[in-house]
Amino acid sequence: MNEYDNLEFFESYSQMERSKKGLAGAGEWHQFKKLLPDFRGKRVLDLGCGYGWHCRYAIEHGASFVLGLDTSQRMLDQAKQMTQTQAIHYKNMKIEDVNQLEQTFDCVISSLALHYVSSFEEVVQKVYGLLTEKGTFVFSVEHPIFTAEGTEDWIYDEKKNKIAWPVDSYFDEGIRETTFLGKKVSKYHKTLTTYLNSLLINGFDLLEVVEATPDPSMMDLPDMKDELRRPMMLLISARKK
Repeated sequence: MNEYDNLEFFESYSQMERSKKGLAGAGEWHQFKKLLPDFRGKRVLDLGCGYGWHCRYAIEHGASFVLGLDTSQRMLDQAKQMTQTQAIHYKNMKIEDVNQLEQTFDCVISSLALHYVSSFEEVVQKVYGLLTEKGTFVFSVEHPIFTAEGTEDWIYDEKKNKIAWPVDSYFDEGIRETTFLGKKVSKYHKTLTTYLNSLLINGFDLLEVVEATPDPSMMDLPDMKDELRRPMMLLISARKK
C-alpha cells in the first residue's frame, strides 16, 4: 500500500504548509514556476500529482488537457474534490508504468516524486517516448546532498543546535530509509551525475538546473534560514531534441 493511503500518515501530510496553502506554501515554487513552459494549448502529464496543484495551475494558464498520475487513491480522491474542470483527468498509475499510456504530451512535469522511483534513467526513456517533438520535461527532486546519508536530518550538538548536515555514501546510489511525518519511508538516492547524464544521453537538451532556495518572503518562518545551509531540492528543465 502507498504510505499516503495510510490514514494517519495522510492526515499528517494534510497539515503541512504545502498541503494547506498549495503552491504558495511550497518554498521552491517561486523558482520552479519559472522553469515551466507556456502552457497555452498544451497537453500536460503530471507524474506524482498528489493534490493536483500543478495540474490545476497548468489549466489555469491555458493548457488544453492535463493527466495527473499518482499511486495514492487518497491523494487522487482529494485532487478530484478540489478540481472543477473536465479538462483534468486523474489516474491511479505508477510512474514506472507511464509507457502504457497511449496519449502523447507537450509537457511532462513532476514535483518531488521521482526520488521514490528506483531507476531515473528508465523514467527518462519513457518520458521521451511520450513527449511530442521539442516537448519539455520539468521536475523537482530531493537534492543528492540531501538524500546521500539517508537520515535526512542535521547533526546536533549537546544543546540541540544544528551544527552540520551529514553527507556520506554519496556515490552509493540506491534505497534509503528515512523518517517523514513520523513514519519510515523508502526513497532512492541518485547522484547529480545520474540526473543530468540520464537526460543528456537519452535525447534531451538541458535548459536549466536550479538548486532551490526558499522564497525570500518565507525567511521569517521557523527553521527556514537553515535551508540556506545546504540544498534540499534540485529543479531541472529539459527539452526533447
